[in-house]
Amino acid sequence: MAELRTDSAQARDLAELIRARLAGSEPRHARQDWIVPGMISTPDGATYRRSLPPDPVAAAVLIPLVERERLTVLLTQRATELRTHGGQVSFPGGRIEAHDGTPQAAALREAREEIGLESRFVSVAGYLPDHVVITGFRITPVVGFVRTGFELSLDRTEVQSTFEVPVDYVFDVRNFRRQRRRLIRSGEEVEFCDIPFGEHVIWGATAGMLLTLYRLCVGPWPQGLGPGAP
Repeated sequence: MAELRTDSAQARDLAELIRARLAGSEPRHARQDWIVPGMISTPDGATYRRSLPPDPVAAAVLIPLVERERLTVLLTQRATELRTHGGQVSFPGGRIEAHDGTPQAAALREAREEIGLESRFVSVAGYLPDHVVITGFRITPVVGFVRTGFELSLDRTEVQSTFEVPVDYVFDVRNFRRQRRRLIRSGEEVEFCDIPFGEHVIWGATAGMLLTLYRLCVGPWPQGLGPGAP
Protein backbone atom coordinates (compact mmCIF):
# COMPACT_ATOMS: atom_id res chain seq x y z
CA MET A 1 0.00 0.00 0.00
CA ALA A 2 1.36 3.42 -0.94
CA GLU A 3 2.21 5.68 1.98
CA LEU A 4 -0.28 8.52 2.38
CA ARG A 5 1.33 11.93 2.27
CA THR A 6 0.41 14.49 4.91
CA ASP A 7 -0.43 18.11 4.20
CA SER A 8 2.78 19.13 5.97
CA ALA A 9 4.87 16.87 3.71
CA GLN A 10 3.18 18.31 0.62
CA ALA A 11 3.75 21.82 1.95
CA ARG A 12 7.45 21.11 2.47
CA ASP A 13 7.75 19.74 -1.06
CA LEU A 14 6.04 22.81 -2.52
CA ALA A 15 8.18 25.17 -0.47
CA GLU A 16 11.36 23.36 -1.51
CA LEU A 17 10.29 23.42 -5.17
CA ILE A 18 9.57 27.16 -5.11
CA ARG A 19 12.83 27.94 -3.31
CA ALA A 20 14.78 25.86 -5.82
CA ARG A 21 13.16 27.52 -8.84
CA LEU A 22 13.76 31.01 -7.43
CA ALA A 23 17.29 30.40 -6.17
CA GLY A 24 19.68 33.05 -7.44
CA SER A 25 16.93 35.06 -9.16
CA GLU A 26 17.32 38.81 -9.44
CA PRO A 27 14.89 41.58 -10.42
CA ARG A 28 14.49 41.67 -14.21
CA HIS A 29 13.58 45.14 -15.46
CA ALA A 30 14.59 44.93 -19.13
CA ARG A 31 11.69 45.61 -21.48
CA GLN A 32 12.17 42.32 -23.32
CA ASP A 33 11.60 40.48 -20.01
CA TRP A 34 8.33 42.22 -19.17
CA ILE A 35 5.35 39.91 -18.71
CA VAL A 36 1.78 40.93 -19.49
CA PRO A 37 -0.30 39.43 -16.70
CA GLY A 38 -2.57 36.43 -17.08
CA MET A 39 -2.68 36.37 -20.87
CA ILE A 40 -3.58 33.10 -22.58
CA SER A 41 -2.87 33.61 -26.28
CA THR A 42 0.03 35.20 -28.12
CA PRO A 43 -2.24 37.43 -30.29
CA ASP A 44 -4.00 38.70 -27.16
CA GLY A 45 -0.62 39.40 -25.61
CA ALA A 46 0.32 41.55 -28.60
CA THR A 47 -3.00 43.42 -28.33
CA TYR A 48 -2.40 44.06 -24.65
CA ARG A 49 1.14 45.30 -25.26
CA ARG A 50 -0.14 47.95 -27.66
CA SER A 51 -2.11 49.43 -24.74
CA LEU A 52 0.85 49.67 -22.37
CA PRO A 53 2.18 53.09 -21.32
CA PRO A 54 5.61 53.90 -22.81
CA ASP A 55 7.27 54.64 -19.44
CA PRO A 56 5.51 52.76 -16.61
CA VAL A 57 6.16 53.64 -12.96
CA ALA A 58 8.36 51.18 -11.04
CA ALA A 59 6.45 49.33 -8.32
CA ALA A 60 6.86 46.17 -6.24
CA VAL A 61 4.60 43.69 -4.49
CA LEU A 62 5.24 41.00 -1.92
CA ILE A 63 3.92 37.53 -2.71
CA PRO A 64 3.67 36.19 0.86
CA LEU A 65 3.76 32.39 1.11
CA VAL A 66 2.69 31.44 4.62
CA GLU A 67 4.38 28.33 6.00
CA ARG A 68 1.39 26.59 7.53
CA GLU A 69 0.51 22.88 7.64
CA ARG A 70 -0.78 23.56 4.11
CA LEU A 71 1.32 26.20 2.34
CA THR A 72 -0.82 29.26 1.53
CA VAL A 73 -0.52 32.57 -0.28
CA LEU A 74 -1.72 35.66 1.57
CA LEU A 75 -3.85 38.09 -0.46
CA THR A 76 -5.61 41.36 0.21
CA GLN A 77 -8.99 42.72 -0.82
CA ARG A 78 -8.38 46.36 -1.64
CA ALA A 79 -10.61 49.09 -0.27
CA THR A 80 -13.44 49.91 -2.68
CA GLU A 81 -12.83 53.67 -2.35
CA LEU A 82 -9.38 53.53 -3.95
CA ARG A 83 -9.05 55.38 -7.25
CA THR A 84 -7.19 52.55 -9.01
CA HIS A 85 -7.88 48.83 -8.59
CA GLY A 86 -10.47 49.54 -5.90
CA GLY A 87 -12.07 46.38 -4.52
CA GLN A 88 -9.72 44.07 -6.37
CA VAL A 89 -7.77 41.14 -4.96
CA SER A 90 -4.09 42.02 -4.80
CA PHE A 91 -0.77 41.53 -3.08
CA PRO A 92 0.54 44.16 -0.66
CA GLY A 93 2.65 46.60 -2.63
CA GLY A 94 2.99 49.94 -4.35
CA ARG A 95 5.35 52.26 -6.15
CA ILE A 96 9.07 52.11 -5.36
CA GLU A 97 10.02 55.31 -3.54
CA ALA A 98 13.46 56.90 -3.80
CA HIS A 99 14.28 56.00 -0.19
CA ASP A 100 13.48 52.30 -0.78
CA GLY A 101 16.44 51.65 -3.03
CA THR A 102 15.34 48.15 -4.08
CA PRO A 103 12.12 46.31 -5.01
CA GLN A 104 12.59 44.08 -1.96
CA ALA A 105 12.75 47.05 0.39
CA ALA A 106 9.67 48.59 -1.24
CA ALA A 107 7.67 45.35 -1.09
CA LEU A 108 8.49 44.77 2.58
CA ARG A 109 7.72 48.39 3.46
CA GLU A 110 4.37 48.28 1.69
CA ALA A 111 3.46 44.99 3.39
CA ARG A 112 4.22 46.55 6.76
CA GLU A 113 2.26 49.73 5.99
CA GLU A 114 -0.76 48.09 4.33
CA ILE A 115 -1.32 44.99 6.46
CA GLY A 116 1.12 45.27 9.37
CA LEU A 117 3.26 42.30 8.28
CA GLU A 118 6.65 42.80 9.93
CA SER A 119 9.69 42.00 7.78
CA ARG A 120 11.25 39.87 10.56
CA PHE A 121 8.67 37.20 9.70
CA VAL A 122 9.55 37.23 5.98
CA SER A 123 12.36 35.37 4.23
CA VAL A 124 12.72 36.54 0.62
CA ALA A 125 13.19 33.60 -1.77
CA GLY A 126 13.57 35.51 -5.03
CA TYR A 127 11.88 37.43 -7.80
CA LEU A 128 9.58 36.93 -10.76
CA PRO A 129 10.03 38.95 -13.97
CA ASP A 130 8.37 42.35 -13.97
CA HIS A 131 4.66 42.44 -14.83
CA VAL A 132 3.37 45.53 -16.63
CA VAL A 133 -0.21 46.74 -16.28
CA ILE A 134 -2.12 49.23 -18.41
CA THR A 135 -2.78 51.45 -15.39
CA GLY A 136 0.84 52.52 -15.75
CA PHE A 137 2.96 50.37 -13.44
CA ARG A 138 5.88 47.99 -13.97
CA ILE A 139 5.60 45.66 -10.99
CA THR A 140 8.43 43.55 -9.58
CA PRO A 141 7.00 40.53 -7.70
CA VAL A 142 9.08 39.69 -4.61
CA VAL A 143 8.38 36.15 -3.36
CA GLY A 144 8.79 35.67 0.37
CA PHE A 145 8.13 32.85 2.83
CA VAL A 146 6.32 33.98 5.97
CA ARG A 147 6.75 32.06 9.20
CA THR A 148 3.72 31.77 11.42
CA GLY A 149 3.21 33.82 14.58
CA PHE A 150 2.71 37.14 12.78
CA GLU A 151 -0.22 39.43 13.50
CA LEU A 152 -1.79 41.69 10.90
CA SER A 153 -3.02 45.26 11.35
CA LEU A 154 -4.77 46.55 8.23
CA ASP A 155 -4.65 50.10 6.93
CA ARG A 156 -8.38 50.35 6.22
CA THR A 157 -7.88 53.23 3.79
CA GLU A 158 -6.14 50.77 1.46
CA VAL A 159 -7.09 47.25 2.52
CA GLN A 160 -10.59 46.01 3.27
CA SER A 161 -9.60 42.48 4.32
CA THR A 162 -7.10 39.65 3.84
CA PHE A 163 -7.48 35.97 3.08
CA GLU A 164 -5.27 32.98 2.31
CA VAL A 165 -5.43 30.50 -0.57
CA PRO A 166 -3.62 27.13 -0.52
CA VAL A 167 -0.76 27.13 -3.01
CA ASP A 168 -1.74 23.64 -4.20
CA TYR A 169 -5.14 25.12 -5.13
CA VAL A 170 -3.41 27.83 -7.19
CA PHE A 171 -1.23 25.19 -8.87
CA ASP A 172 -4.26 23.05 -9.85
CA VAL A 173 -5.19 23.87 -13.46
CA ARG A 174 -8.77 22.73 -12.82
CA ASN A 175 -9.17 25.99 -10.90
CA PHE A 176 -8.17 28.21 -13.84
CA ARG A 177 -10.94 30.00 -15.72
CA ARG A 178 -10.85 31.76 -19.08
CA GLN A 179 -12.38 35.24 -19.08
CA ARG A 180 -12.57 37.87 -21.82
CA ARG A 181 -12.26 41.53 -20.77
CA ARG A 182 -12.22 44.86 -22.59
CA LEU A 183 -9.05 46.94 -22.30
CA ILE A 184 -9.73 50.38 -20.88
CA ARG A 185 -7.26 52.19 -23.12
CA SER A 186 -8.05 50.65 -26.51
CA GLY A 187 -11.49 49.09 -26.05
CA GLU A 188 -10.22 45.81 -27.54
CA GLU A 189 -11.17 42.49 -25.95
CA VAL A 190 -8.54 39.98 -24.81
CA GLU A 191 -8.68 36.69 -22.93
CA PHE A 192 -7.23 36.42 -19.44
CA CYS A 193 -6.98 33.58 -16.96
CA ASP A 194 -8.74 34.01 -13.58
CA ILE A 195 -8.56 31.92 -10.41
CA PRO A 196 -11.90 31.87 -8.55
CA PHE A 197 -11.70 30.99 -4.85
CA GLY A 198 -14.85 30.97 -2.76
CA GLU A 199 -16.38 34.44 -2.83
CA HIS A 200 -13.22 35.90 -4.35
CA VAL A 201 -11.99 36.09 -7.94
CA ILE A 202 -8.24 36.48 -8.37
CA TRP A 203 -7.66 38.18 -11.71
CA GLY A 204 -5.55 40.73 -13.55
CA ALA A 205 -1.95 41.24 -12.46
CA THR A 206 -2.44 39.25 -9.26
CA ALA A 207 -3.61 36.14 -11.11
CA GLY A 208 -0.91 36.76 -13.70
CA MET A 209 1.85 36.68 -11.10
CA LEU A 210 0.50 33.47 -9.57
CA LEU A 211 0.31 31.91 -13.04
CA THR A 212 3.90 33.00 -13.70
CA LEU A 213 4.90 31.23 -10.48
CA TYR A 214 2.94 28.18 -11.66
CA ARG A 215 4.77 28.12 -15.00
CA LEU A 216 8.12 28.54 -13.26
CA CYS A 217 7.49 25.67 -10.84
CA VAL A 218 5.18 23.31 -12.73
CA GLY A 219 5.79 23.92 -16.42
CA PRO A 220 4.08 25.35 -19.52
CA TRP A 221 0.35 25.91 -19.83
CA PRO A 222 -1.48 22.58 -19.90
CA GLN A 223 -2.98 21.48 -23.21
CA GLY A 224 -6.27 23.23 -23.90
CA LEU A 225 -5.61 26.24 -21.71
CA GLY A 226 -3.25 28.15 -23.96
CA PRO A 227 -0.07 27.92 -26.01
CA GLY A 228 2.15 29.53 -23.42
CA ALA A 229 3.16 32.92 -22.14
CA PRO A 230 3.30 35.65 -24.81
